[in-house]
Amino acid sequence: MRETFVKTLIELAEKNPNVELLTADLGFGVLRPYNEKFPDRLTNVGIAEQSLIGVSAGLAKEGKTVFAYSIGNFPSLRCLEQIRNDCAYHELNVNIICVGTGFVYGALGMSHHATEDIAVMRALPGVCVFSPCDALEVECVTKAMAEYKGTCYMRLGRGGEMRIHDKINDFKIGKAIKVKDGKRAAIFLTGGIYDEVNSACEQLKAFGIEPSVYTFPTIKPIDKDVIEKCAKEHEVIVTVEEHNITGGFSGAVAEVMAELKDKKAFLVRIGLNDTYSSVVGSQKYLRDYYGINAKKIVESVRESLNV
Repeated sequence: MRETFVKTLIELAEKNPNVELLTADLGFGVLRPYNEKFPDRLTNVGIAEQSLIGVSAGLAKEGKTVFAYSIGNFPSLRCLEQIRNDCAYHELNVNIICVGTGFVYGALGMSHHATEDIAVMRALPGVCVFSPCDALEVECVTKAMAEYKGTCYMRLGRGGEMRIHDKINDFKIGKAIKVKDGKRAAIFLTGGIYDEVNSACEQLKAFGIEPSVYTFPTIKPIDKDVIEKCAKEHEVIVTVEEHNITGGFSGAVAEVMAELKDKKAFLVRIGLNDTYSSVVGSQKYLRDYYGINAKKIVESVRESLNV
């Protein structure tokens, strides 16, 4: 995902001289291709994420299209006040890029886990929140953010995420993407966790269940139409996210479903259950430890459908 973001940003910068990239003293290996082409449009503010956002806001105020790049929860939680007061309130075109979401930096402990950022960022008025599920979605989202008149937040994996789409036709902010049609159950996912969903779908075939699957690269605004359609046509909707379910992606889905008058589906949420992880380990280890994996998806679908 990181490499796709940088490649797409280079394409945008070649066409738009106002594109600026800022980093907080990291990512130099990944950002090298951009720096080689546009050394005057890459600024390292040092290990100072609040300054990262403050400088980004100033550049955006002068008409620049700004991308601010950092890891884990540092570009969101550490500088929430600057995002709220300097960027979002003024509807500035500052695009905040979080690399290493969920448990990507699991071995570094909870200080580096990005498991509350969706909830925090989608609470800010006017801020678009993106969590693409594969590299092609990253490309589409990056281009959309550059055109959006306002503040955006995108969370990325480090790389190696499973490819989902061969192509995406007519990508739009706020629209989910159908991966497959199915019956009885629908699985909604956001972020780079499709490998778990895909594995679950393969296992569910043994029980005669083939769920519908949708990716949600945009969390805010959420695709209400798809949620309503699936809530009417399926018996259960399962949301999957490497994030706290409180206020997260599943919270956004739950808010829509709570206001639907005509639905038959109920909601099962798979994610971190309102806790900090004091456990240290790889991303896969922590997914399994907290039940954010294929096994939990299969169990949830089977239990919901009594299969």
